[in-house]
Amino acid sequence: MTSTRHRSLALGIALALPAAVLAGCATGESSPAASDAAEHDHEHDEHEDGGHGTEAATDTPRIALTYDGGVVVLDGTSLEQVADLPVDGFTRLNPAGDERHVIVSAGDAFRVLDLGTWGEPHGNHSHFYTSDPAFTKVEFAANHPGHVVRHAGRTVLFNDGSGLVESFDPHDLADGTPKTTTYTTPSPHHGVAVELENGNLLVTDGTEDARSSVVVLDSGHHEIARTDACPGVHGEAVASDEAVVVGCQDGVVVYAGGELTKIPSADAYGRIGNQAGSEESAVVLGDYKTDPDAELERPTRVSLVDTVSKQIALVETGASYSFRSLGRGPHGEALVLGTDGALRVIDPATGAITSTIPVTGAWTEPDEWQAPRPTLFVLDHTAYVTDPATKAVHAVDVESGEVYASTTLDVVPNELTGVSGLPE
Repeated sequence: MTSTRHRSLALGIALALPAAVLAGCATGESSPAASDAAEHDHEHDEHEDGGHGTEAATDTPRIALTYDGGVVVLDGTSLEQVADLPVDGFTRLNPAGDERHVIVSAGDAFRVLDLGTWGEPHGNHSHFYTSDPAFTKVEFAANHPGHVVRHAGRTVLFNDGSGLVESFDPHDLADGTPKTTTYTTPSPHHGVAVELENGNLLVTDGTEDARSSVVVLDSGHHEIARTDACPGVHGEAVASDEAVVVGCQDGVVVYAGGELTKIPSADAYGRIGNQAGSEESAVVLGDYKTDPDAELERPTRVSLVDTVSKQIALVETGASYSFRSLGRGPHGEALVLGTDGALRVIDPATGAITSTIPVTGAWTEPDEWQAPRPTLFVLDHTAYVTDPATKAVHAVDVESGEVYASTTLDVVPNELTGVSGLPE
């Protein structure tokens, strides 16, 4: 593996993790006073901590990428390879929700992968540790593992093959199998569920043949709200003030203020099936497709769902994109990776494209959804972009627009995710 810096390492770290490099004993968000660092008198930036892990001077973000045969783990700042772990078959990746572990959907289970980076609060600051990435013994059996949703300190797994919904506190993963809360939908289907701050559960309802319902259950799993006006229900995202958006073939359903509201698309068939939300914005970014007969539609417009005004705005990006092209920046910016190889930064309030950042060469979305294609994942201020055609991974500073690090892998990257290593 090779790694090329587009600026000095120190500057690259400063842009990706601006608060983390100033002291060896740091908080998750800001540096302590110099006297605090002196009080701890760390003689070295790193030292072994009794098998607990290697203590690091600062938080260490890491990213994970699947390929045909395994998962590669990279340092999130230098993009140097940390591990290569074999996994059979097609795998999917999602952050587990604790900024340390990743959920790997493989075969008949949700498996838990420890990326080996974490932080522990210590008074008014935190200590950071690293270890070798490894699969843990924790698995959640699922005959068809589906969506993984993180919200309000809970992680929810949806088993498409059985309709089983499992919810747990991801911070318990470091100690073994966490205690779970379960619910099973009336019929198995390709669904999704979100646990809300008050313990209520928003979940889809349907069958393998058709699904059009969004249901809200109280903590005892009694139905308190329902709409059946969401044909082809798929995907979810959470905006500010815990407004949940669920996609439909003809618009979206928003759950906010205890009410379910349908927002129709401008077109009779205006499918929004993939969304990206941010706690920094009341607007959810989504895809937008208008051809019900297309085997693979390659749209160039994206949707912006305003959860306050209950309106959908469409933005012409000038290039097509895929379901792995959507993301959100550190301040709620809407990010779209186009097939022209450029990353577009969109103001979600106005729909204006504020910058266009060249990252990869032009590409074409493959016909099979499992096939590798350029993929976007955002962690803090950094947008990571893969380029399967060149086996490359790029790190982009969202605010400056600079591609500040790149590396070439020995394998073709497919799915992509990561963790910050910060205490949650």
